[in-house]
Amino acid sequence: MDFKVNDSVLVLDENLAGRIKKIEGKQIFIETTDGFLLDFESYELVKDTSKSDFRTGIFSHKSLHAVLDEKEKPVRRKSVRVKSKERFEPTMEVDLHINQLVKSARGMANHDMLSLQLDTAKHKLEWAISKRVQKVVFIHGVGEGVLKMELEYLFGRYNVKYYDANYQKYGLGATEVYIFQNSTSD
Repeated sequence: MDFKVNDSVLVLDENLAGRIKKIEGKQIFIETTDGFLLDFESYELVKDTSKSDFRTGIFSHKSLHAVLDEKEKPVRRKSVRVKSKERFEPTMEVDLHINQLVKSARGMANHDMLSLQLDTAKHKLEWAISKRVQKVVFIHGVGEGVLKMELEYLFGRYNVKYYDANYQKYGLGATEVYIFQNSTSD
C-alpha cells in the first residue's frame, strides 16, 4: 500500500489511529490522536478511509430522480391467506390436565387438584381477556365432569360465551370460550 505524509491511518491489532508525519523506507512515523510520535512497519497500517470523504459515505451516487422514483414506487405487500378452516380455529389452548400443571400429583387431594385447575383456568382466562385474545380452548378431559361443571360456573362470571370445542380435534374433553371484545377501551 502506498502511504503519503498526512494520510490518516489505523494501526492493525491495536486501538491506535493517527496521521503520517514521516516516511523512511518501510518505517512510517505517525502522530497519534493523543500527540505521540510512534513508528510502524507499513504492513502494520491501513489507510483510514472513513474520514477521507465524508460526503461519499453518506450520499448516494444515484441521481435525485432515481432516488425519488425508488421511494415513490408502491410496494406490494403480500397478504397472508388464511384457510377458511383456520379462520375459526382458537388462538389459545390451555391444558388443565393435572400432569400438565404439576410435576407430580402424588399426595394432592382431589380438592387441591381441582382448586389448582380452576385457578389456572381463571388466570389464563383473565390473561386472554387482557391481551384481547378472542378464543381459548380449555382442555379438561372427560372424567366425571366435575371440572367441566366448575369451569362452566367460572365462565358464567365473565363476558364470554362457552360451548363444546371441536369434537374432531379434542373429543368430548374440551370447552371453547369466545371472549366478547369491548369496542371502546376503558
